[in-house]
Amino acid sequence: MSHANARLTPHGRWLLVSRVLAGRPVSHVAKELGVSRQCAHRWVNRFRSEGRAGLLDRSSAPASHPRRTSPELEAAVLSARSRLRCGPLGIAAATGVPARTVSRILVRHGVARLAACDPITGAVIRAHQVTPRRYERARPGELVHIDVKKLGRIPDGGGWRVHGRAAAGDTKAHKRARVGFDYVHALVDDYSRLAYAEVLSDEKGATAAAFLGRAAAHFAAAGITKIERVLSDNAFAYRHSAAFKDAVAVLGAQQRFIKPHCPWTNGKVERFNRTLQAEWAYRQPFTSNTARTEALAPWLQHYNHERNHSALNGLPPGSRLSPT
Repeated sequence: MSHANARLTPHGRWLLVSRVLAGRPVSHVAKELGVSRQCAHRWVNRFRSEGRAGLLDRSSAPASHPRRTSPELEAAVLSARSRLRCGPLGIAAATGVPARTVSRILVRHGVARLAACDPITGAVIRAHQVTPRRYERARPGELVHIDVKKLGRIPDGGGWRVHGRAAAGDTKAHKRARVGFDYVHALVDDYSRLAYAEVLSDEKGATAAAFLGRAAAHFAAAGITKIERVLSDNAFAYRHSAAFKDAVAVLGAQQRFIKPHCPWTNGKVERFNRTLQAEWAYRQPFTSNTARTEALAPWLQHYNHERNHSALNGLPPGSRLSPT
């Protein structure tokens, strides 16, 4: 069925018209085809005036849009999206256009979702899937999500994002000059979306355990004094490390694991990792690894207490907590 609100297809309308023209009562034909008498009369009249072309779908859009957003405002919204690379709430704050209107403008102009775009250039690079199944815990600390994101370290003076790939010189020499990786450990509260992250040198069990202790202390200072459950993927550091199990036990929490090969179960921290990459790690070309690491703490402060969060009706995560 080509028209979303149509009760009958064009073929069904032709059946209705042909039966009426054959001499059957309109009310009888309308009842057997599941439409009203008024609808049946409408199709019969259209056929008599326009022929078979009158039975085709027509747009439900109004002929004019007197309250439609002006081209100038639409251009401002599109410019803000390109410049800020943020969602409707952020664009609404920058332009003064309501967030719902921003969403309609972006859809009308075919602007891709941020999740499908390269965080550096804004170009569309991936397909996007959305699941309607969402959940949220009832109180802070009832469930926290933990994960590790691996990032390539930045050589002094900047890497290819600063100088371009052509400046890397000889390919073999470039590959020999490996600088290694940073491991960004992150903890996110399911209810409030409060997040804590650190850049560490590895993802071993002892490292993850020490991070969990510091993250719990940070959460306590923010008002989450009790962590009840810790959810993670099945990485070795979480499932098999005695140090990490002891760290969870010290918190008086229960350890939970996602179903294998189902990372969306740990979706809140996975989504935080993507935001962290787009708005911190790859938001700008850094000239050193130290500069990127030092930029994490200010960004976390912004994320937790200033940045609007679409799942929280545009409020930052800290708005759901009462600091102790």
